[in-house]
Amino acid sequence: MKKSIILFAMIGLTTFAFAQKKQTTTSAIIIFDATTSLDKLPKADNKTVIASLDTKTGNVAFESVIKSFTFSNPKMQEHFNGDKWMDSDKFATATFSGKITNLSAVNFKKDGTYNANITGDLSLHGVSKPITTVATIIVLGKTISTTTNFSVKLADYGVNGGAIAAGKVATEPKISVIADFK
Repeated sequence: MKKSIILFAMIGLTTFAFAQKKQTTTSAIIIFDATTSLDKLPKADNKTVIASLDTKTGNVAFESVIKSFTFSNPKMQEHFNGDKWMDSDKFATATFSGKITNLSAVNFKKDGTYNANITGDLSLHGVSKPITTVATIIVLGKTISTTTNFSVKLADYGVNGGAIAAGKVATEPKISVIADFK
């Protein structure tokens, strides 16, 4: 009797595990590039981003701790986290929640490179705005790699400061999000 219960439990767990389509990672990367012709330093990355991808529903999401962005210049990092910029003590995270709108164009069971249309909401600095972008999804064996690039208008999120007005920081920085799901 005990062996039968254990066998059924293992079959149930195996079925449950294979039914799960949600992939997650805690090592996605966001690259923030606000460089201008006047200043090449406003560039940072964050390599500890939490990301998820549900291959069944097309839901995608990421969450990034603002203080985890690193700049080559420590002073730049201090300004970035300060109250005149990201105010990371008050607004600790940036999040995105969205969906692949052309999910049928992506075959997660077949190796290949696919373009996925993504729409969702980016929440940053206490403001949430809709974002539409295209992601490249590469399926190779059991690994799914995703990359997307988009720009945001800092003013739309209430982020402004002297460096932006002086042209040292781009008013529309480029954002890249890279995630590998294994």
